[in-house]
Amino acid sequence: MESMVAAQRLAGRRVLVTGHTGFKGAWLAAWLAEHGAKVTGYALPAEPGESLWRMLDDGRIRSVEADLNDRAALDAAIADCDPEVVFHLAAQALVRRSYREPVATFASNVLGTVQLLDALRAAPSFRAAVVVTSDKVYENSGQIWGYRETDPMGGHDPYSASKGATEIAAAAMRRSYFYGPGAPHPARIACARAGNVIGGGDWAEDRLVPDIVRGCLGATGCVVLRQPNAIRPWQHVLEALDGYMRLAGALLDGAPVDQGWNFGPSRDDERPVIDVARAVVAGLGQGRIEIDPAAADLHEAHLLRIDATQARTALGWTPALGFTETVAMTADWYGGLHRGTPAAALCRAQIASYEARRCAQTETPC
Repeated sequence: MESMVAAQRLAGRRVLVTGHTGFKGAWLAAWLAEHGAKVTGYALPAEPGESLWRMLDDGRIRSVEADLNDRAALDAAIADCDPEVVFHLAAQALVRRSYREPVATFASNVLGTVQLLDALRAAPSFRAAVVVTSDKVYENSGQIWGYRETDPMGGHDPYSASKGATEIAAAAMRRSYFYGPGAPHPARIACARAGNVIGGGDWAEDRLVPDIVRGCLGATGCVVLRQPNAIRPWQHVLEALDGYMRLAGALLDGAPVDQGWNFGPSRDDERPVIDVARAVVAGLGQGRIEIDPAAADLHEAHLLRIDATQARTALGWTPALGFTETVAMTADWYGGLHRGTPAAALCRAQIASYEARRCAQTETPC
């Protein structure tokens, strides 16, 4: 049986990662570089304030800071790096910001994806792309069973709707221009949907773990929760990225996986927000939790589950971390940074630990 470390499959490949200045993108670019991939990142500059990308300062990764809708810059970057594999993570990824900036959200998420796939039509070496969307692509009817890849797209808020629309746009571009009978380009394209991803190095606004860390380690020592009982499919960032890379490897191998894929934790690891907050506070060893008595003023789904059976059966992907390990790794990362350990060292150590756990799952050498 071959190694369970998906990143090894991409060693030496020319890889384009859009959104590398964001949380997941920075982790992915660093992980690929650890295994010798020739990584180019394309994204807007990192948000002001604390940034994992700036903390990593990884000279192995070529960084292009530009908008996906700047077609001249995008075309130049693709021509320069001539990617074999593309991971598309660049997006406006915040629900509450999407209410404030709906036009920018749709322009970034939908039109930006179409611009990228259209530009890749001219890339001669391009063979596989994973378009990362969200578990929120589904029309959320509040069903208690997990949403499957065949369920309809939807979205109540601008962010969710933009991600559902991104899936439809990506499918149209794939069917019109890429792999298939008479297609002008041989590349294969798939979409990946993950649940609520947590891990060290996330500093985004209005996200649970960054808010907890800022509160607990800040002057007040307190975090205020607005939806403590909302259930989410929490998983560590490395779990989702492992799924994305495994999917890319299957595309490169010519497997018939040109479709949407869910990557989520087991049902036992879905927990309410309050459980995550308590676990992170315990892991950090300081801070307190308060509940906002006023309900949230903006709509957010109370219950959302995705079914990752397809990834388990067709890709051989299963979660390597349970809820306890996921939150412990997250808290350890922030705690280590607070105590002075460099972010790059923390990421490198957690990647190595995760890979070892993956190999131990099947008792295979890595």
